[in-house]
Amino acid sequence: MTVNKEPEISVGIVSGSGLTFTLNGDFIAADTGRRYTGIYTALAGSDGITIRNEAGTVRAGDEITFSPSSPDTGSFTLHAVTIGVDFHWQRNEDQTFRGNLKFIMRGDRLTAVNILPVEEYLASVISSEMSATSSGELLRAHAVISRSWLLAQIDKTLRLSDTGEKYRTSFVTDSEITRWYDREDHRDFDVCADDHCQRYQGITRASTREVEVAVRETAGEVLMQGDFICDARYSKCCGGATELFENCWEPVSHPYLRKVLDAPAGAHIPDTDLSEEANAIEWINTSPEAFCNTSDKNILSQVLNNYDQETNDFFRWKVTYRQDELSDLVRERTGIDFGRITSLEPLTRGTSGRLSRLRITGDKKSLVIGKELEIRKALSKSHLYSSAFRVEKIEGHDGTLFVLHGAGWGHGVGLCQIGAAVMGAAGYTYRQIISHYFVGAEIRQLY
Repeated sequence: MTVNKEPEISVGIVSGSGLTFTLNGDFIAADTGRRYTGIYTALAGSDGITIRNEAGTVRAGDEITFSPSSPDTGSFTLHAVTIGVDFHWQRNEDQTFRGNLKFIMRGDRLTAVNILPVEEYLASVISSEMSATSSGELLRAHAVISRSWLLAQIDKTLRLSDTGEKYRTSFVTDSEITRWYDREDHRDFDVCADDHCQRYQGITRASTREVEVAVRETAGEVLMQGDFICDARYSKCCGGATELFENCWEPVSHPYLRKVLDAPAGAHIPDTDLSEEANAIEWINTSPEAFCNTSDKNILSQVLNNYDQETNDFFRWKVTYRQDELSDLVRERTGIDFGRITSLEPLTRGTSGRLSRLRITGDKKSLVIGKELEIRKALSKSHLYSSAFRVEKIEGHDGTLFVLHGAGWGHGVGLCQIGAAVMGAAGYTYRQIISHYFVGAEIRQLY
């Protein structure tokens, strides 16, 4: 990817048949030059997008962009934005953004898109993905990682467009469903604003001087392998060992995303093959020394926003289901009637012990599902913490229980945010943090 100056990006914020927004200041419609300010509602209709306020309909069109007349002071607020979609912290909130506001209509739905420079976007991402009070070195590391991931996705989209290649994210047969979740549904903008991509909440999530310094001092820095920007992934807690990219997404091997034991040199942490079932069970049953194996509330409060701290089991966890409860849950979450679930059988594990293939058997149907997020979605009302779990089946007088004993939070690929927070607090530099999780890659100045 060749970049000579800071790029602008488009971020999909919220979709719906009608969206209410407030222009905080003087905004100009790109096609007509007309000025707007105040509160409006955008509606999808047979004639295109209709913009209304208390005075009535003020305009209609297929695509509308509003730009602040003064970029340094203008902002807009989108009301009732859903954050944490399908996760346990899902909620609606009003969010305020700088930059341009664009409405796109597809079918009977509108999408509000924010267009702004990369570095301004990153200042919000870092403050949204974690606490803006994190250590300076962690903030710098995350700025480089988030910037790299973003530009790698844009580069990937351009390459797929040039080749005309159709990007597949699911393979379904009568006996197996393999599905992963990446950026397959983003056609009208570069990235979305939720956990599906990177959390981006505009200027709603208060930034700090430390965040601004971290972004400014690393401006244009990206992680690269050869001539390519690294697809630099990250998750909350790896559970002590990181996972391979290809076990979570498309079958592509990235040499910089390999298994890493999340511990300093010389730590008492076993480097066993966690793809082997017996080793994975032993690993999950223990609590090995690791950067992310921490209960330090000061560190956790620095890296986790309030709604992330609603769950305090990150490194090792347990979930228990009654047999009927599990059967109903899986039917609801997959849309498939397995009948009464009789077994959950781990088939294929990755380098962190995370499952990429799981056989679900009921008295009506047996099916193999994967990859890791598909498994997590099937076994929780939101998302199971991770797919690194062992299954304990307990028969008792009151019926059958399925107990999932697990490790980590998230896909486990790339940077472990809690581990990186511990490293930052221990005095590691952002370059040391990055080199720990992305072996063999290098930081370069792209623009």
